[in-house]
Amino acid sequence: MKKILIPLFLTGAITMTMSCKKNITDLNTNPTRPANVFSENLFSNASVNLADVMSSTNVNTNNFRLFVQYWTETIYRDETRYNLNQRSISDRWFAAFYRDVIKDLTQASELAEKEPLATGQMKNRKAINEILIVYSYYTLLSTFGNIPYSEALDINNLQPIYDDAAEVFGKITTRLDEALTQLDPSAPGYGSADLILNGNIEGWIRFGNSLKMRMGMLVADVNPGVSKAMVEAAAPKVVSDNSENITMNYLASPPNTNPVWEDLIQSGRHDYVAAKKFIDTLKSLKDPRLPFYFDPTITTGTEFLGQNPGSGAVFNDFSAPSAKLSNPTFPFTFFSYSEMEFYKAEAVERGYAISGTAEEHYNNGIDASIQEWGGTAAQALAYSTQPAVKYSTAMGTYKQKIGLQSWIALYNRGYDAWTQWRRLDYPFLPVPSGALFADGEEPKVIVRMTYPVVEQNLNKTNYEAASAAVGKDQITQKLWFDKF
Repeated sequence: MKKILIPLFLTGAITMTMSCKKNITDLNTNPTRPANVFSENLFSNASVNLADVMSSTNVNTNNFRLFVQYWTETIYRDETRYNLNQRSISDRWFAAFYRDVIKDLTQASELAEKEPLATGQMKNRKAINEILIVYSYYTLLSTFGNIPYSEALDINNLQPIYDDAAEVFGKITTRLDEALTQLDPSAPGYGSADLILNGNIEGWIRFGNSLKMRMGMLVADVNPGVSKAMVEAAAPKVVSDNSENITMNYLASPPNTNPVWEDLIQSGRHDYVAAKKFIDTLKSLKDPRLPFYFDPTITTGTEFLGQNPGSGAVFNDFSAPSAKLSNPTFPFTFFSYSEMEFYKAEAVERGYAISGTAEEHYNNGIDASIQEWGGTAAQALAYSTQPAVKYSTAMGTYKQKIGLQSWIALYNRGYDAWTQWRRLDYPFLPVPSGALFADGEEPKVIVRMTYPVVEQNLNKTNYEAASAAVGKDQITQKLWFDKF
């Protein structure tokens, strides 16, 4: 490339000439910020951010596969051992929802009201935004407990109060119901800018009702009346077949690739291997999903082995996440047929007015998961009729049976699996070796994340009030929905 050299005195002259002609008020304009932003741009950005943070394996943000003991770490084991402050993990998770999702969606709704859209399309866009906002607040509530809500997103208030988790849950439930009433399949939504459902409003109705089902089951132990009403209303309209699974589909080339591929393959790192409890469970039940979930050890080429969480591991000696999972196009699943069927099985056991038997829904959940991952109907039948799996003969209560099988089925969906495990308290998970706990804190598997350090420092008064309200700001403090 030819270089053009400009004498220093000419550079100064040019600068003086330009500065004389430039209006000083132009300095108020940020040249890197787009002059026009549309609601579809903000929505697309927020939905990708949401899928990415939920599916990420980055230790700085998302460690739920470690918490629920699908995986463990090889050399650097801080996160498996609950050292969350080393990387400000809580801060990043907190910010990802408020800054990168809820804020963009809120602004998208404000813009949609001003854009030249037909009334039906404007309402659909706002309703879709509301559904994803509710999804985000639900996740924050079930991560931390009390959170900023009524004073959240106010740039002029850097010290928002923390609202009671149960009260916020009620408010976002109302927002979800209102959003569902606004969705109109006869009108368009975001069209091709909708990277989740490609403008399918019927799909968004299923998304919203599947979220309502999940939220209803979250409070089953603490508020059974509300749970029953939510689940019974949502059940007929949730995802009801694998073909209806709601996913974020990724592309083969960056930048819109599967975050698991980015963290495990593109980065060239060997940080994760299978956790022993999970691998041993799959092997003992002759689970056909095992080779879809993990690869054999490099050392043997045939064996599937897991390591105890918190213990060191040589990558080649243990099973790693599978090539299937690590494909750049492998999707993130928001809601699956399998998940909905396990909820229905539990709802029947709780006496809710759900058609079918608990055993039928339990079997449907197992079959759907096996076939979703690539197994056959014959494999699913052989698996579910084993005495150790069959609903009528498997050991334990309905919570234990459903807890075990949903733990297996929700693999790779770390956050959803962790929340389901916290609700049902099964299977039993061992405390990782070397796990860190506060002074006087009884060693237990993590059931919540502590509040962000930045909140402890910059919003101290409200942080302390929130900590006292939830009990204590510790990882073993059960949250409002986790009654037993």
